Amino acid sequence: MNPDQLYREEVFTDQETGSIRRLSPVTSDGSADPNRAVQYVGQTQVMTPAGPLPLSFELQGDTLGEAASQFAPAAAQAIQEAVEEIKRLQREQQSSIMMPGKGGSGGMPGGGMPGGGIKL
Repeated sequence: MNPDQLYREEVFTDQETGSIRRLSPVTSDGSADPNRAVQYVGQTQVMTPAGPLPLSFELQGDTLGEAASQFAPAAAQAIQEAVEEIKRLQREQQSSIMMPGKGGSGGMPGGGMPGGGIKL
């Protein structure tokens, strides 16, 4: 751990939508460090067919109230970015489908797994 980059962490929640972590900078002896700004991080999860997907995102604001007012738009942006990333990964996976007999994968004949397979 870097003793010059320590934070005290507090968690606030509405017990419905998510939580906000307030990271207050401290010195190596645990006292407040006025030379660094307090940071706020929102956390929530989205249910997907594969189960819950945890999301974390920075919140702008100088106070807990300001950070809380930014929670919904920041969460929406994080969800949008996660959806785009999942779509990108799906496209990559689809483009890497191996055809039987079209080269090897990991030294296995016939493209890897019997009958071809998907390269992960």
